[in-house]
Amino acid sequence: MKSLLNLSESDKAIHQWQMWVPDFGEEGQRKLKGASVLISRCGGVGGAVALELAAAGVGRLVLAHGGNLKPDDLNRQILMRAEAVGTSRVECAARRLREFKPQVEIVGVPENITPANAAALVGQVDLVVDCAPLFEERFLMNREAVRQRKPLVECAMYDLETQITTIDPGRTPCLACLYPEAPAYWKRQFPVFGAVAGVVGCLGAMEALKVLAGFGEPLWGKVLTGDLRRMVFRVVKTKRDPECPVCGPVRHGAE
Repeated sequence: MKSLLNLSESDKAIHQWQMWVPDFGEEGQRKLKGASVLISRCGGVGGAVALELAAAGVGRLVLAHGGNLKPDDLNRQILMRAEAVGTSRVECAARRLREFKPQVEIVGVPENITPANAAALVGQVDLVVDCAPLFEERFLMNREAVRQRKPLVECAMYDLETQITTIDPGRTPCLACLYPEAPAYWKRQFPVFGAVAGVVGCLGAMEALKVLAGFGEPLWGKVLTGDLRRMVFRVVKTKRDPECPVCGPVRHGAE
C-alpha cells in the first residue's frame, strides 16, 4: 500500500462492525482505504470478489474484462443486470459498484489481460486477484505479479469444486510452479452454479483483505480446495520449484 489514509466519520460509521475484529481495527481499515486491487475478470467469481472488496472499503478497484454481457452470464454474474444484455460487462459491473459504494474508486477496463496491457495494469495496484477463465491470462498476471513483487490471489472453480491460493513472489510457489503448463482438461466453458462462484469469490476477497491489511494467516504456500458436493475442504502445502522459469530467480526481499 502506498498510503495510510485517515478515516472520515462516514467511513467509521460504515465499517465499524469489521473494525471490531481484534487484529484488524481502525489501522486495518485505513490500510484498506489506501489500497488498490486489480480483478480479472469480473464475472461469477470476480464479481463476488469486487463486491466484497468494495463493501469492505478497499479504496480503488481496477476491473479488467472485455466483451458484452450474454444471457448465459446471468446465472452467476451478480454485478450484472438483465437489461444490460448486449452491452459492456465491465461498464455494467462498474456502474453497480459505484451505486453500491460511491466512496470506492472504480476503474473499468474493457479489455481482458493481454501481453500488451498486463504490465501496466499490475503496475497500478497493490494486489492482484486472478479470476480469469483462461490460463493464458493467468500466466500473464502471474509473470507480472512476480516481476513487480505484487501479491496475487488465485481463485478457480469447476463444477462444484473450488481452489484458492495466495502468492507472495519470491517466498511462495507461483502459479507456474504449480502449473508449468495449462492443464489439458481446462476449458473456457464449464459447469457452474452461481453459488459456487460466490463461495470462491468471497474466500478470495477474504484472502485479499488479510494481505492488504496485514492480519490473519493468508494461504501463503498453501492451496485451499473445496468439494461443495460433499462440503469437504482441505489445505494442501505447496513448495516452490527452484527451477521455475518465472519465480526461480526471485528471492524474497531482494531488489
